[in-house]
Amino acid sequence: MDHFTRELIVLNHCRGVGRKMIWRLLQRDPNLIRFRNYSTRDIQQFFHLSQAKATIFVDDLHQLDANKLLSMLHAQQITPISFQHSSYPKLLKHIFDPPYLIYAKGNVSLLNETKMLSVVGTRHPSREALQIINKIVVPLIKSGWTIVSGMAMGIDGMAHQQALAHQTIAVLGSGLNHPYPRQNHFLFKQMCAAQLVISEYPPDARPERWRFPERNRIISGMTLGTLVIEAKEKSGSLITADQALDQGRDVFAVPGSIFKETCGGTHRLIQQGAKLVCDWQDIIQELNWRME
Repeated sequence: MDHFTRELIVLNHCRGVGRKMIWRLLQRDPNLIRFRNYSTRDIQQFFHLSQAKATIFVDDLHQLDANKLLSMLHAQQITPISFQHSSYPKLLKHIFDPPYLIYAKGNVSLLNETKMLSVVGTRHPSREALQIINKIVVPLIKSGWTIVSGMAMGIDGMAHQQALAHQTIAVLGSGLNHPYPRQNHFLFKQMCAAQLVISEYPPDARPERWRFPERNRIISGMTLGTLVIEAKEKSGSLITADQALDQGRDVFAVPGSIFKETCGGTHRLIQQGAKLVCDWQDIIQELNWRME
């Protein structure tokens, strides 16, 4: 394990600081050589932290044992990947706020696939949802596309299930030791064994409500486009779609009945310029030019 990644793992486990502060630290100390010499006062001044947060951060920094953390990751078959690593997803590097470190469990080589599509949607799908997935997503899977989603109940889990025999990646809103939701625990085990599960959070981080909108930027940021299948007007799926647009990626939406609440969000996306999708070829035609 290189020095840079070891130090990032320690930083990722420190309390009192967030992702933005770590990026500011990397700007000041790109190779992570000098930062351990910073005093609590330095941390306060350089990064505009309160004394309480700076104290917690410095205490953790000097108490955490990098070798112990690495041993724990190795024992749990978790691979840490820094943003400088060759396995780090290439598209993800170019978003506004990329994770500086991701933890991976499973087939890490999937991160270097170029044909990636994120598939998201409601946790409460209609009876037609599986038919939609079979008509639009399954042909994409069979033609070599890697499906990225959040392993949530509903559309996410259904998309992963259909791709298990091919290629799929789950992005968690919790650490890898606390997969969520519990109902998809067997799916999580299958994904770790044959596919790939990743998270930017330390393995012991528990699921928190605020983490799910955060992780959505990774789902959209890894992929060439995002497909939304059934979503309410206020839902996490629309957050992912908005982030995809902010990242300059394509957004696709499947239309449905105007009488279904779970179609309100997809219809709104189409009104705002998302590509209306009736067939898997509609997606291929839009994304092919991106790979040329």
